[in-house]
Amino acid sequence: MVIAFDTFFLTKQYRNVGIYEYSRNLLREFRKLAEQDGSIGICYFTSPRYSDDVLLERSVAGCEAVHTRLLRFHQLWRLGLVTAAAKRAHADLIFSPSPIILPLGVLPVAVTIHDAMPEKLSQQVLGRTTPLPLARIAFWLSAKLSQKILTDSEHSKRDLVEVYDLPPEKISAIYLGYDRDTFNTSPVDSGERESLLTRLGIQGPYILHHGMVHLRKNLGKLIQAYGILLNRKPSLSLQLVLAGPFGWGSDQIRQMANGAVEQGKIIFTGALDGRELALLVKGASLCVIPSLYEGFCLPMVEAMACGVPTIAADNSCMPEVSGGVLRYFNPLSEEDMAATMENVLEHSELCEDLVTKGLKRASEFSWRRCAQETLAALG
Repeated sequence: MVIAFDTFFLTKQYRNVGIYEYSRNLLREFRKLAEQDGSIGICYFTSPRYSDDVLLERSVAGCEAVHTRLLRFHQLWRLGLVTAAAKRAHADLIFSPSPIILPLGVLPVAVTIHDAMPEKLSQQVLGRTTPLPLARIAFWLSAKLSQKILTDSEHSKRDLVEVYDLPPEKISAIYLGYDRDTFNTSPVDSGERESLLTRLGIQGPYILHHGMVHLRKNLGKLIQAYGILLNRKPSLSLQLVLAGPFGWGSDQIRQMANGAVEQGKIIFTGALDGRELALLVKGASLCVIPSLYEGFCLPMVEAMACGVPTIAADNSCMPEVSGGVLRYFNPLSEEDMAATMENVLEHSELCEDLVTKGLKRASEFSWRRCAQETLAALG
């Protein structure tokens, strides 16, 4: 069987989007697996003025590049040109790492629907990049018309079954991986880290959230919880660092930060590359994940993999993906969030327990395992 890998999201404009990382890592692992196993047949689409550098790497036996100009016609590609390109490449199945595709029935389609976010969160929280009615239609069509659905966790699978009235056997829950070469417990260059902290305005110990600065991430509640923590512990010297690119609602979040505590206590870093982000994560006293909804929550796994005490919201997939080994709080209660932060920061034995169990749980995730299970589900 030849699987056509839809590479629409592997372009520079999507580099700060999770689906880019998912697509890039899966394709790289598919390429490695194809070199080792002659029974694997993958083709993927490239266009010189559209595709990212990762697609210009050499083809290998079993994983071949297919050059097509059709990829540059954005909306038409999603609505049917991908099917035409796959048919021309003699593929037996189209795999799309996103639900934004229209299965036409000409070829079987398997899609990854990472979560049921358009049905679980409001337009006000999600933002206006994609109008919610359009997102709901796209997700519904993919869910109903695709032959196979992959998703990131058992919790997301249950949501998809419930929201779209799907048979459970149509959906495979496959955990994602993370960049083990970057997010790990290896020692860092102290000079490099100090240089980064100085540039960012971080002057001492800090609590960290990393991920897009977006309303969905519930950072307003985190800022309020941080303010409560400072009021309870006036001598606390910890800054709050919010690391990541600015997304929907970021101006509102920054205004809230300016009015919550004294100037300089809350740091917004903006987008960082993977190496800088890992330096920041490894130096944190505590990582907090207050998101309103996640399908997998890669930042949580990255923090655990770096050996940093981590606490998370008790909703969606977070307890499942973290294996129930963290401390959890109600993300709608700034009081509960502040109390959980205080409890961990004040008890060294609890910090050690979170680190030990977090590292063990994070070791279970890898992109190689994700790719292997994905190919098995597609076959």
